[in-house]
Amino acid sequence: MTDQQTTYPGKELEALSVAVNYHRWIVSRIAPYLGDTVAEVGAGVGSVSLLLLENNVGRLVAFEPSNNMYPLLAENLAHENRAVPVNDFFSGRHAPQGFDSVIYINVLEHIDDDRAELGRAFDALKPGGHLVLFVPALAWLYSDFDRQIGHFRRYTRSGLSGLVGDVGFTVLEARYFDVAGIIPWYLYFVLLRKSIGAGSVSLYDKVVVPVMRVVERVVPARWLH
Repeated sequence: MTDQQTTYPGKELEALSVAVNYHRWIVSRIAPYLGDTVAEVGAGVGSVSLLLLENNVGRLVAFEPSNNMYPLLAENLAHENRAVPVNDFFSGRHAPQGFDSVIYINVLEHIDDDRAELGRAFDALKPGGHLVLFVPALAWLYSDFDRQIGHFRRYTRSGLSGLVGDVGFTVLEARYFDVAGIIPWYLYFVLLRKSIGAGSVSLYDKVVVPVMRVVERVVPARWLH
């Protein structure tokens, strides 16, 4: 994503909008780091925003720069008095005293200069605030589909930890998530070069995610680097 981009094709968000269990799983993992004043960068249509508001969040500023996604975000958050939708790229000026957390869920990979973006997040946080990143993993899983939806890269745990450390953050937790998805992704997107569909996402969300949520609570994926 660049500062000139004001539209987003939406294939990814349309398909993932049915992944309710998946999004709830993500939010459950990041909930301890939210705090009172939260910035959600790249909020899309607000699917995750609404889940964030189910937690003890006092104020959520949801940034969405794309002109086609923002109206849906504003509509979905219209009756949430704790939420402020912003049709712009991320800026700390919407919380002059600083945010308790800045969250990027499936967003950082869309940003060309991710280091500069993380620097802006660092400057926008209160002392002791938290940066929360959820990104696609493993460079060897990068596919034509990643390219089509505007992913500049995929990350490794060590690479991302090094990047945020270079910016000035102290890493409290870094782990892989939903490792059951590695083989299906490789077969479906890398080898077969398919695109994502709401039907397959819904099936995975209903059948696999509940099981993996239990498994990874007991056995974290420490074997991946």
